[in-house]
Amino acid sequence: MKNIPNNYISGCITDPPYNYEFFGRNWDNVEIKRRKNKANNNKNILVKNIPYGSGLAGGVKNERWYKKNRDNILEYQSWVEHWGKELYRILKPGAFIMVFNSNRSVAHIQIALENVGFYTKDMFIWIRNSGIPKGLNAYEKMKKDGYELAENWKGWHSATRNNYEAVSVLQKPIENNYVNNVKKYGVGLLKTEGYINHNGFLSNIFEGYQRDKKDDFNKHITVKPIKLIEKLAEMIVPKQTNNIIIDPFMGSGTTALACKNLGIPYIGFELNEEYIKIANMRLS
Repeated sequence: MKNIPNNYISGCITDPPYNYEFFGRNWDNVEIKRRKNKANNNKNILVKNIPYGSGLAGGVKNERWYKKNRDNILEYQSWVEHWGKELYRILKPGAFIMVFNSNRSVAHIQIALENVGFYTKDMFIWIRNSGIPKGLNAYEKMKKDGYELAENWKGWHSATRNNYEAVSVLQKPIENNYVNNVKKYGVGLLKTEGYINHNGFLSNIFEGYQRDKKDDFNKHITVKPIKLIEKLAEMIVPKQTNNIIIDPFMGSGTTALACKNLGIPYIGFELNEEYIKIANMRLS
């Protein structure tokens, strides 16, 4: 992004890492296998901070654990500020940024981006009808441990099922007023016409957008629906050749593909070589 001129980009739709693991650690398959083997060889070892889905996440929720969790989220917030500063520089005045994230991290995303200059406009909710399971099943665990009052805890879990995804909507401050800003930069307003609305107003709750069926070659774990990204893109950027949408965390290329379908120019960045190959295959 450092090579992009100031006030050049018209909008941003992105889906950055969700902080399911602790940053500053090189979590890869080799490291995960090493720690799993270490745990299997010594039952007294507690393995923590494993990426979600690896089967070893968890641990004793003591004071040390909560402090580490708090330090982690603040480190994550600082990381967001790092790339948020560059994003603020390259976006045009009035340009919108829409950021997907988990309900645990979305507030820190918003605070970080406000810290670098963005103004919070809204919070969109995508009802996705799928989500992470309910966490610990208290009854099953207590029953396994032989606890005599286990029956009293039927139906109790450590968390609810997360059935939605938050989208933080922020804006780079406009110059003077909306009309003048739109005339000068071509952005600054949200397109609401032609969408399902409530009492004449566009709703900030998005339903009916299910994840697309994955191609056999697409291994990305959080692919967003193409139609949802298309709708968001149409809301923030008029279809003009000088309006470019950027995605600093392109993943498997959904934002780029949505923009291509709409005829909107796009720029994307991705570090994962496998995802880059997938994105190029989808775009071709």
